[in-house]
Amino acid sequence: MATLPVIVGYGGFNPAGRSSFDQAYRRMILESLGTADRQRTVAGLACAMGLVRWDGAGYLDPAGVALDLAGVAERCAGAVVDGTLIRRIEAQHFDPDAVPCHRPLTLDPADGGLRFRLPRKQLPDPLPSGWTLDPLGSDADDAVVVVAQGLQSWRLPATQVQGVKAAGQLPRGFDPGAGYNSRFQPRGLQMAVAGASDAIHSLGVPWERVCAAVSPDEIGTYASCAMGQLSEEGLGGMLRAALLGGRATAKQLPLGLNSMPADFVNAYVLGSLGHTEAITGACASFLYNLHAAVRDIRRGARRVALVGASEAPITPEIVEGFANMSALATEEAMARLGDPDPRRYSRPFGHNAGFVIGEAAQYVFLMDDALAVELGLDIHGAVPEVCIDADGVKKSISGPGPGNYLCLGKTVAAARAILGEARLRRHTAIFAHGSSTPQNRVTESLIFDRIAEAFGIADWPVCAVKAYVGHSLAAASGDQLVAALGALRHGWLPGIKTMDAVAPDVHGQRLQISLTDIDLRERGLDAALINAKGFGGNNASGLLLSGQVAEAMLARRYGRRWTGYLAQREAARAAAADYAQQADRGQFAPIYRFGEGGIDDAQVQLSADAIQVPGFGRPIALTRDNPYADMC
Repeated sequence: MATLPVIVGYGGFNPAGRSSFDQAYRRMILESLGTADRQRTVAGLACAMGLVRWDGAGYLDPAGVALDLAGVAERCAGAVVDGTLIRRIEAQHFDPDAVPCHRPLTLDPADGGLRFRLPRKQLPDPLPSGWTLDPLGSDADDAVVVVAQGLQSWRLPATQVQGVKAAGQLPRGFDPGAGYNSRFQPRGLQMAVAGASDAIHSLGVPWERVCAAVSPDEIGTYASCAMGQLSEEGLGGMLRAALLGGRATAKQLPLGLNSMPADFVNAYVLGSLGHTEAITGACASFLYNLHAAVRDIRRGARRVALVGASEAPITPEIVEGFANMSALATEEAMARLGDPDPRRYSRPFGHNAGFVIGEAAQYVFLMDDALAVELGLDIHGAVPEVCIDADGVKKSISGPGPGNYLCLGKTVAAARAILGEARLRRHTAIFAHGSSTPQNRVTESLIFDRIAEAFGIADWPVCAVKAYVGHSLAAASGDQLVAALGALRHGWLPGIKTMDAVAPDVHGQRLQISLTDIDLRERGLDAALINAKGFGGNNASGLLLSGQVAEAMLARRYGRRWTGYLAQREAARAAAADYAQQADRGQFAPIYRFGEGGIDDAQVQLSADAIQVPGFGRPIALTRDNPYADMC
């Protein structure tokens, strides 16, 4: 009997807002929401952005004027729309019209050389070629006169204009490091703490209760980033320090490792002693980590898995690197397309000129179905299959290849095996990689169209969330998955609203690519296919079943026990709803256990048969059969 990995909680943050309880998803379909949901979404984002605050009795604007929910929605709707999703790069990241740089300067001093005075402590050692000191130039302040002769090559601080002007940024005014001591931490790790905390709060039961039901090694954390932490507090600052006349700190190197989105969560959020993996598969990294978690839960090695990715790549260096590959949409290129509005730069499957970089942290809790039922946790969906395939021989490491046919084809076949032909053809949707490059719109749509033909699918709905939040690299397929959870629950598929038409070279004969939100509430969605592609030939596709489908499957498995589970689940739902209300009011408290609850060596109980660790309900068994008995 195969274990079904079910999703019992999820959280995170991206340019559309908070992931838990579908706030970010609702921001994407804001125009299609009913009045109550629209007001709730706007008010929740307004609190997160600091436009209003909750004082315990009601909303207050910055001047202290009381507002009700409708008043907040009316007053703040414009600012919320303006301060979310893709937009012009804002000052908290950098000014794209004045990016710091150095300009080379070559001087040829006239006869007699170039003379200047500077403090002795600033003299380079050894002296550059052509420099001598005038012994008569010293003074009481220990300054010296330098005489420079011959050609001199210097670098002077300057600024330059960067052609890339847009990025998918967290909601304006939201600080992921607020609420805990986040000093000297890279932004990507602040986002990891915030995103994992959001996921834990969404469970509806204390984390300690989950730990009490398992052994330490039955918990796993699977998370990474693609670029490392290249901000000033991480590897970026370490690499720049000497060139800028400074020194690297003791924190920059370790905090820059790409395993930190898992390590930080283990050490400061979960307090986990269990399994940990940090798999990097370029822009498919989230699905690579999800694949490992699903694999371990299905084979019984893990009962609980936190899967995630956190990426904060909006730095001048990363943006310039992608721009020099002609991968990013630039102001000039978009102007040639007739629409220089930064909010419309990302146009998957439309007339486009490159992708838009974004930042995000996404974390999802997976659990084996038996433990989820035992604890009475809400089941938001299930992930029965994730497939990964490489591209083989390539002409360009960044170019697409045939591997995506394999992984997506196998994933669609898994959906057919579980749902049947009719439901696959009528009640599934694709959440595309949809990077918004001219090459991707052709190659990915061709894959979708050919697979649709092979499986007899017509009018296959396609969603591309990068149109809203940009490309968050390692976290990108996490953005797709949490949006898919929202669509499976609420029935609206976000349309690609940043384009005026589907590009003529898109292969869309069997696809439904819409410029507006698609209402699938009557038709119903049973599953979503999550597709991700990455530089180097990293292809991954995952099958996400709706909560309704997962529950129907488990009701058959558990029979009479299912009624008891449904009654027990109400307590978890009520606690989760309380957290959702608090978070919507801006009362979000990150979990940061710096040195709290550490376990001393003496508290670990050891025997030849087991290891018992405080805080966990079950010991780690040390008795096991020899798997190589036939050879021993």
